[in-house]
Amino acid sequence: MDKERIEEGEWSELQRNLGATIPVYDRINRFATLGQVSKWRRMVREMLPLGRVLEIGCGPGSFAEDVEGGELVCLDPIPEMLRVAEERVNSSRSQRNDSPVEFVEGTAENLPFDNDSFDAICSLFSFRDWYDKREGLTESLRVLKPGGSIVIVDPAKVNRVHGWLGLIWMRVWVGAYARVVCGQRDHPWKWLTKTYAGFGTTKDYVSMLEEVGFGDVRARVIFPGMATIWSARVPS
Repeated sequence: MDKERIEEGEWSELQRNLGATIPVYDRINRFATLGQVSKWRRMVREMLPLGRVLEIGCGPGSFAEDVEGGELVCLDPIPEMLRVAEERVNSSRSQRNDSPVEFVEGTAENLPFDNDSFDAICSLFSFRDWYDKREGLTESLRVLKPGGSIVIVDPAKVNRVHGWLGLIWMRVWVGAYARVVCGQRDHPWKWLTKTYAGFGTTKDYVSMLEEVGFGDVRARVIFPGMATIWSARVPS
């Protein structure tokens, strides 16, 4: 793994392990982020327009469940994630009289949508799991309308020291908790530690967003220094 892509064999193994995290996904995420994950998701929701929005890597629907109004499309490469998310998300939206969400199986690198299809794209804690991040961002640019926006949240890695501290946190503290929750030493959550280890710095992805053609690129590390929010726009 490196800051741009994951090798094919490792990516396939990652998808299998991500599927195995479904029963404990929210529980371990809350622990790993010291309970801040709900706040971060709310921050992203407040940044999104009310138009047509695509979430890339929706997982079990933890973010989409609380998106109110608008037209939302959720994409994920794992069928079981989509099955769990569809039941969870559309049940919540039905109670609010919101329109159902469309769930699509696919990857960031080959988005099954026409050019200029969306007003915004978001990706929460799945960007580091994309098979090819540069290709995924290029595809995101293609399906966004002129002036459309992209918002990405993933673990922060400001520099090597910060990344080293984050890796210790993921491997030792979160890993120990995951072993207890999963009831097995060889738990699937370890793959999220592996993708973090290969993940680039905050500045790496600012540069990548600019290089593929996005403008107004911004990044900020959010409290307590564990995550970064990147945002950018398609030139009008």
